[in-house]
Amino acid sequence: MNRERPAASGPPPVVVQVWGDAALFTRPELKVERVSYPVMTPSAAVGVLESIYWKPQFSWRVEAIEVLSEIKQFTQRRNETTDLASLADAASGRRRIDTVANRVQRNAVCLRDVAYRIHAQVVLKPHADQTEAAYRAQFRRRVTRGSCFTQPYLGVREFSAYFGDPDDRKPFLDQDGELGLMLHSVDHGTTPPGFTWFEAKLVKGVLHVPEQGIDPGAA
Repeated sequence: MNRERPAASGPPPVVVQVWGDAALFTRPELKVERVSYPVMTPSAAVGVLESIYWKPQFSWRVEAIEVLSEIKQFTQRRNETTDLASLADAASGRRRIDTVANRVQRNAVCLRDVAYRIHAQVVLKPHADQTEAAYRAQFRRRVTRGSCFTQPYLGVREFSAYFGDPDDRKPFLDQDGELGLMLHSVDHGTTPPGFTWFEAKLVKGVLHVPEQGIDPGAA
């Protein structure tokens, strides 16, 4: 299949197409009422990739996300709880969550009928025991078979994602614009976790992701 690459250099990335009925990629600056970015974020794309194939020997680095359908929004009112259990409490099953007493209603601006094509590279860790090409090949076989560790989702777990091999569908070219500051990556190797960001821009239906993000606190 002859498809133009959004990123012109480096080894061939893995490419997977994802779609769903709805999505919510929450902007961090709007915490009371959730408002979605108009496109999938790199962190959400990494979540989809890890749901399909993940090993501790490597991590995913997203290069580009193509937007394959027109950006359409809808609003939704959701019931949420402010009573959240810690991971230890959830694992033990000892703590009861009182969702009735701690329920709040929040509006959300979500996306409808979304479709994306994710381009990503395998980044090996020091203890990796296979080559990048081997991990890429295993990922592609899992995509073709429809295999995944957990059901991928589009920003929030109630919005399931479906995935498959990429086709020749073109990006939605009319979609351009500055998207503002967007989360690039999370470093869970530090305490507290470190966050890096980048200035996101949609150009002819493609969100290009830089190799490195910026830590505003380090400036």
